[in-house]
Amino acid sequence: MRSHWQVESMHWVLDMTFREDESRIHKAQGPLVFNIMRKIAMVLFKQDETKRASMAAKKKMAGLDDEYRLTLLKSGIKMR
Repeated sequence: MRSHWQVESMHWVLDMTFREDESRIHKAQGPLVFNIMRKIAMVLFKQDETKRASMAAKKKMAGLDDEYRLTLLKSGIKMR
C-alpha cells in the first residue's frame, strides 16, 4: 500500500512541477523520451543540496542560471 502512494506522489510531482498531463508530445517515441528526461530532472532536483528551494523554484533557477544547471548536470554524472 505504501509503495502505491510513493508512485502516486511521483506522478503528482511530475504533473504539478513539469505539467506532464498537459504535454502535447504524442508522436513516436517522444512521450517516452520526455517522460524519462522529466524523471531524471526530478531526481537531480531532489538530490541537489546547493540550493534550498522547492522543486519548481529549482527548475526555474536551472532554466535561468547556467552555473546552477551545470552544477546539477555534474552531480548527475557523479551519481554513476
